[in-house]
Amino acid sequence: MNSSILGDVLYIDLTNKKISKSPYTKELASQYIGSRGYNVALLWEMVAKGIDPLSPENVLIFGAGPLTGTSAPSSGRISVTAKSPATNLYLKTNVGGAWGGEIRYAGYSFIVITGKADRPVYLWINDGKVEIRDAQHLWGKDVRETEHILQNEIGDGNIKVASIGPAGENLVLFAAIMCSNYNAAARGGIGAVMGSKNMKALAVRGTQPVSVAEPERFKDLIDFAWDLYHKQSGALDTHLYGTSVSVSAINEMNSFPTYNYQIGHFEHADKITGQALVEGGYLKHRVGCYACPMACHRYSEVNRGKYKGAYTGGPEYETFGSLGAGCGIGDIEAIIHANELCNIYGLDTISTGSVIQWAMECHQRKLNFDRDGLDFSWGNADTVISLIKKIAYQEGLGRMLANGVKRASEEMGQNSEEWAIQAKGLEQSRVETRSAYSYALAFMVNPRGPDHLMTETLAEFGTSPEMVDVIEKITGDKKYATPLTTEKRPEIVRWHEDVYAITDGLGLCAFASTAQYYMTPQLMADLFSASVGIPCSEEQCMKLGKKIVTMERCFNTREGATRKDDRLPKRLMTEKLKDSPNRLNINSMEIMSPLLDRYYEMHGWDIATGRPTRSVLEEYGLKAWADELNKHNYLP
Repeated sequence: MNSSILGDVLYIDLTNKKISKSPYTKELASQYIGSRGYNVALLWEMVAKGIDPLSPENVLIFGAGPLTGTSAPSSGRISVTAKSPATNLYLKTNVGGAWGGEIRYAGYSFIVITGKADRPVYLWINDGKVEIRDAQHLWGKDVRETEHILQNEIGDGNIKVASIGPAGENLVLFAAIMCSNYNAAARGGIGAVMGSKNMKALAVRGTQPVSVAEPERFKDLIDFAWDLYHKQSGALDTHLYGTSVSVSAINEMNSFPTYNYQIGHFEHADKITGQALVEGGYLKHRVGCYACPMACHRYSEVNRGKYKGAYTGGPEYETFGSLGAGCGIGDIEAIIHANELCNIYGLDTISTGSVIQWAMECHQRKLNFDRDGLDFSWGNADTVISLIKKIAYQEGLGRMLANGVKRASEEMGQNSEEWAIQAKGLEQSRVETRSAYSYALAFMVNPRGPDHLMTETLAEFGTSPEMVDVIEKITGDKKYATPLTTEKRPEIVRWHEDVYAITDGLGLCAFASTAQYYMTPQLMADLFSASVGIPCSEEQCMKLGKKIVTMERCFNTREGATRKDDRLPKRLMTEKLKDSPNRLNINSMEIMSPLLDRYYEMHGWDIATGRPTRSVLEEYGLKAWADELNKHNYLP
């Protein structure tokens, strides 16, 4: 097999300073697609049950898809996988930008990091030449400084750098890996895993072309994909205003999480939108990831006032929600600066905002704790900005907050777990699941915890013709294109999670397949087939998506997870959302349990435990996985 089509698997043993590689074969691609699929296969094989995620025994895997580095639209994504220090469960993060394409240009599809270096190091990958280099001069530097130093040191301003900041070095449990400054593999503490290995950065330069198996067919499919993209009804608004284009609309639905999910409407929401970035003159550039026609990313600057000189990628919808409305902050300039600090320190903005909101509510409820001399009143931007640095460096109160809201609430006590917006140990992303029941179910069963970047069920809102058509395709009736019902939610979740797994596996952006919906399962199957040279129907492709989802479930099952872990944050399951239009207005187990039953049933998993059965595992060619689960008495 021509390695330029699929690339190699690069293994870096930091403990023994050994470097090796093996081909990513056509046979492997037919079993796992790529990226997310092969990542979880490697994780299962290489990470033993019960290991400490911050020990040398954890493995850090960067995986590009077979479409990454090609001309396929929106094909700039890679998956980064490890066991999560936040949840002690499976962790897949996904990141865009140009770093993934550069890996493919260097001749690789996967980079697998094992062990731990005896001192800080960085990797320099220059096509086929791979070096483990000293990084003691980089340790303590922020992400922005690190990239600039490496560009100068290597003498090439075009290198692509993935690095951690002080948060990753200090093992903050929601530290991110930042790719080329502004693109974050952010959730679940993936940056802490990299920091635990004493690895500061990966610098990559590639000059090799990426080939496909059927060039003419592939070109025709790319032309077809671009044509479909330009016909999408929501493409222009997303390009113009980014992910935060929908802030005002969601706020008017009383579904914009505010004051730590206490209410769903923020009185200053109109000040922290994608439109406000443009109208206020903060947006300087629209930025596209590799091969992306949408260019939904933002580059923003503050040119006046208290935060003059702040510049950053974004802010995105989630950041406006977590560091803005969630903390009661309607000052767009303060949020831009807070976002900048998270990026350069290497912090997940969702979890950072969530743990600060939780602390603000602790103050609201007059709990007894050391406030480090800060004013924790809602809307105090100075406190948010101060806490970001304290968290990154684990200083003062930041030490407790750096462990995430689950552990912080356990340490705080005083019933503060009641408003700790987390499940499985992961802070929930800014979706009000009490008014969107496909999202609620998707968040419950998400193997990494309650967020949207494993199964994006946006179609249930029915706000575009494409979304309505997708719901009709899944359920047989357009009437289910509403978030205000529990009917057909398992069917909607199942379809979207399978499509999302395929999307990640190929190296595509989920916006293409589960937001704009122009990248259909049939088109993805055809692109996979043409790029790799494997016959693949839509049905076969969707089955590979189902297989990936089941493999991820197996990893968590081996760690002891069961149906009881498929939960949402306590507040969302027990407190009604004020002023919501939703007739249900709660995520109680009484409402959600039947949806879980149907979801497990559709997977072929055991309904009582939520665990995969031998029959379904053997159907996917995973007999050895079934035997492993059986060895631990985890096979139903």
